[in-house]
Amino acid sequence: MSWHCLDSEAVARQLDSGADTGLTAEAAAARLALQGPNVLHEAGQRRPLAMLASQFTDFMILVLIAAAVIAGVIGEPQDAIAIVVIVFLNGIIGFVQEYRAERAMTALKKMASPQARVIRGGQTVLVDAADLVPGDLVEVEAGNILPADLRLTRLASFKVDESALTGESQPVDKQLAPLGETDLPLGDRLNLAYKGTIATAGRARGLVVATGMQTELGKIAALLSGESGKTPLQKRLARFGQHLALGVLAICAIIFVTGWLRGEPPLTMLLTAVSLAVAAIPEALPAVVTISLALGAARMVRQNALIRRLPAVETLGSVTYICSDKTGTLTQNRMQVDCVQAAGTTRPGLPTDAAMPWHELGLAMALCNDAMAGADGHAVGDPTETALLDAAQAAGFSQAALQESWPRLAELPFDSDRARMSTLHREGDAVLMLVKGAPERVLALCANQLGEEGTTTIDRDALLATAEQLAVQGLRVLAFALKRLPRVPDALDAAALESGLTFIGLAGLIDPPRPEAADAVAACKTAGIIPVMITGDHPATARAIAQRLGIVEDGGRVLTGSDLARLSLAEFEREVEAVRVYARINPEQKIRIVQALQDKGEFVAMTGDGVNDAPALKMADIGVAMGKGGTDVAREAAHMTLLDDNFATIVLAVREGRRIYDNIRKFVKYTMTSNSGEIWTIFLAPFLGLPIPLLPIHILWINLVTDGLPGLALAGEHAERKVMERPPRPPQESIFARGMWQHILWVGLLMGGVTLLTQAWSIHVGSAHWQSMVFTVLTLSQLGHVLSIRSERESLFSQGILSNAPLAGALLLTFVLQMAVLYVPWLNPVFRTEPLSLGELAVCLALSSVVFVGVEIEKALARRGWLYARA
Repeated sequence: MSWHCLDSEAVARQLDSGADTGLTAEAAAARLALQGPNVLHEAGQRRPLAMLASQFTDFMILVLIAAAVIAGVIGEPQDAIAIVVIVFLNGIIGFVQEYRAERAMTALKKMASPQARVIRGGQTVLVDAADLVPGDLVEVEAGNILPADLRLTRLASFKVDESALTGESQPVDKQLAPLGETDLPLGDRLNLAYKGTIATAGRARGLVVATGMQTELGKIAALLSGESGKTPLQKRLARFGQHLALGVLAICAIIFVTGWLRGEPPLTMLLTAVSLAVAAIPEALPAVVTISLALGAARMVRQNALIRRLPAVETLGSVTYICSDKTGTLTQNRMQVDCVQAAGTTRPGLPTDAAMPWHELGLAMALCNDAMAGADGHAVGDPTETALLDAAQAAGFSQAALQESWPRLAELPFDSDRARMSTLHREGDAVLMLVKGAPERVLALCANQLGEEGTTTIDRDALLATAEQLAVQGLRVLAFALKRLPRVPDALDAAALESGLTFIGLAGLIDPPRPEAADAVAACKTAGIIPVMITGDHPATARAIAQRLGIVEDGGRVLTGSDLARLSLAEFEREVEAVRVYARINPEQKIRIVQALQDKGEFVAMTGDGVNDAPALKMADIGVAMGKGGTDVAREAAHMTLLDDNFATIVLAVREGRRIYDNIRKFVKYTMTSNSGEIWTIFLAPFLGLPIPLLPIHILWINLVTDGLPGLALAGEHAERKVMERPPRPPQESIFARGMWQHILWVGLLMGGVTLLTQAWSIHVGSAHWQSMVFTVLTLSQLGHVLSIRSERESLFSQGILSNAPLAGALLLTFVLQMAVLYVPWLNPVFRTEPLSLGELAVCLALSSVVFVGVEIEKALARRGWLYARA
């Protein structure tokens, strides 16, 4: 359909909709069920059955299944069945992990989906953009991303940035008139607006003519292949896994050839080598990283941080600078009276007594005011006036009661030339005029001032100096005055009325810091993260708030937008790391700040809420958009959205990001050390003259029970106690840094050594159960290891065994399963095990605790700085 050739009425008829009322809710629901949601199909989404099938397509798994088939064919059905069952259980665990991650990401995407204002049945409602259908009547304004393809029906100075779709760099002025040519290029269809483009000015209303894959953007998306979306960490681990696979396969080949030459059955050695390879190659690591990041992102939502791009979770641990907007993020975005001054005395608020001149000041703040007290008691109106009214009412000056006693008769409204307003109120048979405005304008009109005993002579210079001192503290200062008249004059002449005034007092207002912001700033500094304030506000106000929050000390430098404009990039880069406060900054200059910090090697988080903030948010390492006050464009460009617009939430997100990264490290450390221990055990035994210590079924069982629940439970580990007292992680730092590769090597050797010691000792004393003892020691050693690595430095005994309840439960279950394999009669032939005597079990428990003790000693040395000292 050539929608651009039809007028709006014809479009509405074609869509069976109303040009002014849109669709009914029932009609929209029916169309949504018929046509599907307004989303672009993602090639990466998979159905549950495909996820399950993919668990069995790994090359090593296929080799293992083939080996199981061979075992069954040559007369070893028990081995074959056991191997297949364990492979299947592994697949189920992998499927559950992936399915949970997919559901978490789906929930995040749903929360992150943009919303649209729609007129349905003549009523304006807010709906998810995914629920739009053809025929819906949509309203858009500057800052919105167009939610669907629209035929515009009404507009006011409406411009759209269509560069993402047409390549046109300049915003396009839209029009309503139908166009004559049916085959016009997209950029020339001026009465249409397309999904994914950005409204840059004005507002408009339009009928939806296409949704989802039927939109112009959807047609382009259909031509594109899906991207994997792997995180940098995931890619590094995948490369490591590939290199490790080559080494492990070489070791497996050596084990196979060595065992064969020693006379071991070839099939047994083949199964052993393949089982070891499957156990040793961490093919699940990239998936585990994605799962941890996705579930961590889901947890962040509960802390009001919505992660829109998964790699941001990993990047959060590297942030060195947080550049935050002031208003609403560091402050409450609500003006508040910070102090009042009258009769030479400054107080934090109005006193509740009725003494002069405080009573008159309270009257002026409540009555010379256009704000109104709402039903909930809070004032409604201009932010400055609501702050004055709230302060007056808090001191007992009820606006409703005062208006009955002093009803308003007339007013001289505020204008920028006079910089003041006046209201006239009946006071008995006379008239009370109250004046409010800029101190320099009001004081110039005052003939005297009100003191505790009545009117006194006025010292304008002293009062102006007091007002200036308050302004230097970042306060917005207002002056109040009064005048009594015999009656309301016939002509309201400002020049005549606003003269000979009696000065009452001053009020200093400020947008106060959020109560939690100062603690959040302190937490940043402790964590090695430098907080920077960026605001369009006055430099004095910016400095005052920054000092209250601890961002700068007394005398700290404030760089203004005009100062920044005069600096070249090279000059600015020499100063950027010393600047903590920027004032009178426009959104374009945020890009310069980000670029300069990044050029100095810093990792920058940047907040923003406007259309013009989007480039800076996109350029920053972590772009943070405002969820309550921000525009769609800012949210789309950002990596993270603050659902509460609170600076403290960024700090919580950084803490959560560090926790998630630490837990990924712990999982990698645990898995790789366990694999290392298994490799050393199998690899070294032949060179020590020992028989093959473990059967394939043992290796697969250890891989299932130890890498399964206990390993996954590490993802729920609480943050380290001093996680926010250490410097940010260098962005290029390997996940194996800070002693991790050394740990994997020496603990793997220790684990293998203890296992081989168990084998040699039990064979030496003539135990018939030596293989079951080896099997048990290796399994329990890994359980002891996972307990000890719950923290990189803190002792388990100070953490508490039950502080990670899922891990404690997983360890208990794994221990019970291991005991069942040993002592349940019908499992013995399946797993080729034999029940151990009480003495043999005690020996196994004692030897398997060696790894736990060794790692606790390692952590004690690290705490003292003797091992893995941080730079």
